[in-house]
Amino acid sequence: MTEAGLKPEIATARVLSNAAYSGEYRELRLDVTSISGRVKPGQFVHVRVPGLSDRVLRRPFSVFHADMDVLCVLYKVVGQGTEVLASVEKGGNISVLGPLGNGFPPVDESAFPVLVAGGYGVAPLCFFAEHTAAPGVLFVGGATASDILCVERFEKMGWDVHVTTEDGSMGQRGLVTDALDEWLGECELDRPPEFFVCGPDGLLRAIGERCVLQGWKGSLSLDKHMGCGLGACLACVQRLRGPNGEEFWARVCKDGPVFDAEKVVWQ
Repeated sequence: MTEAGLKPEIATARVLSNAAYSGEYRELRLDVTSISGRVKPGQFVHVRVPGLSDRVLRRPFSVFHADMDVLCVLYKVVGQGTEVLASVEKGGNISVLGPLGNGFPPVDESAFPVLVAGGYGVAPLCFFAEHTAAPGVLFVGGATASDILCVERFEKMGWDVHVTTEDGSMGQRGLVTDALDEWLGECELDRPPEFFVCGPDGLLRAIGERCVLQGWKGSLSLDKHMGCGLGACLACVQRLRGPNGEEFWARVCKDGPVFDAEKVVWQ
């Protein structure tokens, strides 16, 4: 269910800017105050890309930043839809549906926040960090340096940032889980870690399994193909485990996209 008091709505957003951010990534800034002032970290919006009359479905985008004045998303140009979106100019209008889904819970006061991101999965975690009272540590990984985003932004907020790339072009060479495991083996925390993760399924599963094994709290933001964004089409279901061990299907767009690590059943 979408978070209480955050009933989604369709609004016409005015494009404030649509500019290159880093590499193939772009930042879309929208004036859509009826939605931006109500979005919580970890929620998403559904955008109708103008000019794609042959494709009626909206596109889901995690929220990178939002306040009373602006809503921002980061996206990568990877196909026809995002190519068209990249051509939308300042002053244009875009239809936006949101806020949608359930976001990240606040950090437990007795825990130390550990954020883990793969690629532009860092975007919703950046929004989450803006709303976290005390900074913790961020682990962000990608295939190459061009996939690493927001490092300076996190550092300015006081977060300890660890970067890994598979080709070694930035930070430590290897997988983000390699750097995380190394850090967990060396650090001496005075409180248990609490994980907040966004990225591809392989990363979510790896961190989720570590959380379950060690008894740590973890919140995983799942990425599924979402048709309607409202839970009606059942295109984005995920298997979950209930308190008594029973398994059931949940809708990522409506019941998530953020789920407790211990509840996710990986196929």
